[in-house]
Amino acid sequence: MSYEFFIGLRYLRAKRKQTFISVNTFISVAGVFLGVAALIIVLSVMNGFEIELRDKILGINSHIVLMEYSGGMKNHKQVMKELRSVDGVVASTPFIYGQAMLKNEGRATGAVLRGMSTETSADVISLGKMIEGDIAYLSGRGNDTGLPGVIIGKELAQNLGLLLFDSVEILLPMGIPTPMGVVPKIKKFSVVGIFESGSYEYDSSLAFVSLEDCKKFLNMQDEVTGIEIKVKDIFGADRIAKAIEEKLGYPYWARSWMVMNKNLFSALKLERRVMFIILSLVVLVAAFNIITTLIMTVMEKAKDIAILKSMGATARGIMKIFMIEGIVIGAIGTVLGCITGITVALNLEWLSRSVEDLFGFKILPKGVYYLNDIPSQINYEEVVVILIAALLISFLAAIYPSWRASRLDPAEVLRYE
Repeated sequence: MSYEFFIGLRYLRAKRKQTFISVNTFISVAGVFLGVAALIIVLSVMNGFEIELRDKILGINSHIVLMEYSGGMKNHKQVMKELRSVDGVVASTPFIYGQAMLKNEGRATGAVLRGMSTETSADVISLGKMIEGDIAYLSGRGNDTGLPGVIIGKELAQNLGLLLFDSVEILLPMGIPTPMGVVPKIKKFSVVGIFESGSYEYDSSLAFVSLEDCKKFLNMQDEVTGIEIKVKDIFGADRIAKAIEEKLGYPYWARSWMVMNKNLFSALKLERRVMFIILSLVVLVAAFNIITTLIMTVMEKAKDIAILKSMGATARGIMKIFMIEGIVIGAIGTVLGCITGITVALNLEWLSRSVEDLFGFKILPKGVYYLNDIPSQINYEEVVVILIAALLISFLAAIYPSWRASRLDPAEVLRYE
């Protein structure tokens, strides 16, 4: 062990009369520790929220939506055959969108009527958790009511007071022309399923019917609104959407999930960057503590520095002693912060449940956030960046006090001893 490293470590352990320096060293380590741990935990939670939100959006929606500029798509079966040859496309299914109103015993609410293929939709989208019923009932199997089936969200069912196999009236606002004028089209459906996607917006506004029943109800003949597509790489959806447009040409256009939810995910990324900057200030404050600790150590050890220089120690060696001290303080805080941050982030769900069990306090009320636990997903690339940044800040914080120590004149110091 070099004498610089040996003395640098000794200076971390202050004598009894230098207790204040020892406490300051502990505060400096704690500052770096808290800053690094907080950064890892908060960024992991924000990553978890983003992944949770993305999974919910992509559960009930497809990766790519293909439609025609002119409106309805008539030759969707031929288009689906051509999509199979596009690199990256896994599956596709036709769909129909329409605005409707659901009515039951004096209760009425607007909803999005969505026609889905009972044969191919399961390969592309997922309704989440089926609380009651089954998607297969849409095709008539298991549905003994004699009415066409409809699957609605949990919130929509509660708002209308509907249970499994209850009948509900669906009104088409566009209506149908009669001698008495345009009259809203009304048809009874049977609730053959109730789903919970985990998103209030979807659970309170979506009503799924079979593609054939939707065509008849909306008078769409053999048309569909468009085709939903599932791809192998969700982050390559933009590229695949462009490839589909180039292959099919006009009048087809394709939009990926990233484009359709661009504002939402851009806001999440901006929020994560802001949180990174704000929490980095904690590490910077800890760096000022390191500077203060080293300056006080230099003042306290001025006599030792003068003696070392008199014995032949170089200015570079003196500077190295205090650089080592500052780097060790930063390294201890950073390593402890990384270990604590990763440990907490990996066990955040268990910790949130423990808090709820001990204090009866729900951190994320399901009725508000639609999450049972705090989601957490560690991005180890971000952890490496935080680790390097914290060590670099500690290194820079040690430069000035170390330089001051190396500039001390031993003759001036020893003259007054």
